[in-house]
Amino acid sequence: MTATRGFALFLTVAAAGALVNASVPNAGISTARLKTISARVSKKGASLVIEASEPVAYSATRPDPLTLLLDFRNVAADDVANSVVADPRSPIAYVSIEAAETMGTPASRVRIALAQPVAHHVRSDRNTLVIDFDRPSVKAAPYVVPPAADNGRAPDAMMALSNLRIADPIAALGLDAPASGPSAAPPAYVVPSGAAAIAPAPSGGQPPATAPVAPAPVLQAPPAQTGAARTGRQFTGHAISLDFQGADLRAVLRTFAEISGLNIVIDPTVQGSVDVALRDVPWDQALDIILRANKLGYSVDGTIVRIAPNSVLKVEEDEHKALLESQTDASPLNTLQRQLSYAKGDEVAALLKSANVLTKRGQANVDPRTNTLIVRDVPTQFPEITAIIDSIDRAQPQVEIEARIVQTNKNYARALGVQWGFGGRVEPALGNTTALAFPNNGSLTGRTGTATPAAAASAPNAVNFPVPGAPSAVGLALGSVNGAFNLDVALTALETTGNGRLLSTPRVTTQNNVAAEITQGVQIPIQIVANNTVTVQFKDAALTLKVTPQITAANTVIMQIALENASPDFSRAVNNIPPINTQRAITQVLVSDGQTTVIGGIYVSNEQAQTDRTPGLGQIPLLKWLFKRDTVNDSNTELLVFITPRIIKG
Repeated sequence: MTATRGFALFLTVAAAGALVNASVPNAGISTARLKTISARVSKKGASLVIEASEPVAYSATRPDPLTLLLDFRNVAADDVANSVVADPRSPIAYVSIEAAETMGTPASRVRIALAQPVAHHVRSDRNTLVIDFDRPSVKAAPYVVPPAADNGRAPDAMMALSNLRIADPIAALGLDAPASGPSAAPPAYVVPSGAAAIAPAPSGGQPPATAPVAPAPVLQAPPAQTGAARTGRQFTGHAISLDFQGADLRAVLRTFAEISGLNIVIDPTVQGSVDVALRDVPWDQALDIILRANKLGYSVDGTIVRIAPNSVLKVEEDEHKALLESQTDASPLNTLQRQLSYAKGDEVAALLKSANVLTKRGQANVDPRTNTLIVRDVPTQFPEITAIIDSIDRAQPQVEIEARIVQTNKNYARALGVQWGFGGRVEPALGNTTALAFPNNGSLTGRTGTATPAAAASAPNAVNFPVPGAPSAVGLALGSVNGAFNLDVALTALETTGNGRLLSTPRVTTQNNVAAEITQGVQIPIQIVANNTVTVQFKDAALTLKVTPQITAANTVIMQIALENASPDFSRAVNNIPPINTQRAITQVLVSDGQTTVIGGIYVSNEQAQTDRTPGLGQIPLLKWLFKRDTVNDSNTELLVFITPRIIKG
C-alpha cells in the first residue's frame, strides 16, 4: 500500500510539472520574438500594430496618462523593425523597445509615449497585436513625457512636473479636475492593513502572464488651483486600494510620495493616525480625502508640495499678506502724470479709486485745464495703473445713423349724380283752364331752369342729387310752346385718382454710447386763456430722431431709437390751430454695420361707398338711376421706417 501511494504521488507531481511547463511556453528557452512595429493613422485615430513570430502573452499597464507599457514575457526583442515616426495627426509620439532578462528568461517591454492623454483599446489576432488610440482632442495642447527606464516604481510624476513648469503640481496631476462619470483605470495597488508602504507595480521583468486591458479614459488638463478643501472633482490618478487601521499619518503621507513621485515635505505639526479602507480609488482622490479628514492642506513651491494643517497655512498666508502690506507701506511714493487725449480725467480717477487699484496711501487727482491725470502711489502699482489708462484713453469709433421714413398715399373717388325739375301751369291766359269751378286753374312746380317762373325760382328741384364740385355735367331742358309745361334734367359725374410719396431722411453722427438727437420742423403757437390772461405756448410739429448706439465686438450696432414724424394739417384747422399728424416709433434693434433694417410700418386702408336716393323711387329697377346719387371713395396709406448704421473708425 505504501509503494502504491508513493507511485501515485510521483504521478501527481509529474503531471503538475507538465501542466506548469505547458502554462509557460518553452520556459527558459525563447522561441517567440517580436518582428515589426508599425503605425497607421485614420479618421478615428491611430493604431499601433505589433507583429510577432507566434501568438504571445502580454500585459498592458497605464502608469500615467501619457504612457502605455506592453510587457511580453519569454519573448525576445533583439531585432525588431520599428517604423513608427511622429505624425501630427497621431497621438503616438514615439515607441521604444526595451529588452530584459529575468532569471534566465528573456522579457521585452514596448513603451508607447503619447503626445496627448487619449483612450486606448487592445485587440489581438493570432500573431498580431493591435492597439487603437482615439483621435486626439483639438483643444488639448500636445505634450510628451521624455522616455525613462522603468525601475518598477509607480509613474514618474516628477518628470512630468519638471517639464510642465506649472504652479500647482497636484492640480496638474488631476486633484482639481471637475467631477464627471467613472472611468476605467490601470491595475490597482493593494496595501494590507498596517502596512507602511504601498506595493509598487509589477516590474518589467516579472509581469503577469495575462492581464485584462481596460480602456484608458480621455483626460483633460485641469485648471491649476491651490487650496485645502477639494470636493466634487474628477481624479485621474491610477487606482489603489488602502486598508489602514491606526496607521501613523506621517507614514501614510510618505506612502503617497512613493505612489505619485511627488516631492512632499510634511510639516512637523502634522500628527495623528489614519483609519481608512478604500478599494480601487484614484490615488489623488485618496490623498485628498485623507487631507480633508485630518484638516490638512498644502502649499506649492516649484515642484515641492508642503503638507501642513489648514490653520498653519492660513497663518502663513496672513503673515505673507501682512509682510506685503508692510513693504508697501514702507515704500516711497512716486508720481505718475498722464495727459489724457480721449477720456475725461475725473472719470478715470473715479474708476481707479473704485477698482481698488490704488493702495491705501495712493491718490488720483485731475488737472481740468489740461485734462491731466496725476497719480501718486508706490511704484509697484504703476504698471497696472498704466495698463488701465491705456485701455480707456483711446479713440472711440463713431456711428452714422440714417433713418428713412417713406409714406405713400393712394386715393380713388367716383361719383354719379342727377338733378331734374319740372313746371306746369293751368291759366286762362294759356287757354287751358278746366271746365270746373274748382279747380279751374293752378300750377305744379319742381323748379326747372329758365322756363320756371320767377316765383318758383327758389323752389327746390324735384330730384336734387348733384356731385359737389363735379367738373363734368350734361343738361337737357324741354318745354311747350305756350310755356304750360317745362322739364329739365342735369347729369353730373366725378372720378379722381391720386398717388403720393413722401420721403424724410434724418441723419446724425455720434460717438459710441453717446446719445444724439436731430430735429427739423415748425412750432405752432397756441393761445391759452387762464385767469383773464392770454399766454402763448408753442407745440412742436417736427421730424425728430433720437438714438444711442453701442458698437459690439462682432461689428454690429445696438441702437436705442426714438423716431417721431409730426406734421400740421391746416386743412382741418380749428380757430386757425391745425391738428398734428404724428407717426412715432420707439424701439431697440441690433443691426450689422452698413446694413438696413425696417424698424416699423403702418398700413391704413379706407374704403367708403355712399348712396343718396329718393325714398321708394330710388329702388325701382332702371328708373332708380333718375332718383339717386352714388359715391365711392378708396384711400390707402402706407408708412415704412428704415434705419441704417455705419461705423466710422478713426
